[in-house]
Amino acid sequence: MRLLLDTHAALWFLVDDERLPANVIDEIGDDRNEVLLSAAVVWEVAIKRAAGKLKTPAAIESVLTTHGMVPLPITLGHASAAGELPLHHRDPFDRLLVAQTKLEGAVLVSRDKRLKAYGVPMLW
Repeated sequence: MRLLLDTHAALWFLVDDERLPANVIDEIGDDRNEVLLSAAVVWEVAIKRAAGKLKTPAAIESVLTTHGMVPLPITLGHASAAGELPLHHRDPFDRLLVAQTKLEGAVLVSRDKRLKAYGVPMLW
């Protein structure tokens, strides 16, 4: 299975946060699954860190990829698909993750129930 982590899921996995359910941790840690780390997640974290809203390691992408996560760049197709989505959710990072989930044949790992309106497969 291909998993694409929402920002909170990636951060909570990194710090072993108890809000991340055990079954999600198991799936992320399962070597049979490919865990994708979107450039959108790193971008969102960098923006929030620069604004003083979040404290994380400066090189979070390096930290997360050492856990076996596979970097997923933002392509022109991803950007176009995100722009064409209905406005069920207004957060541009989440909309981009939905588009990537669809185009990459992944399962979105997120607790954000509003994303279910897009009909993408979700874990959690």
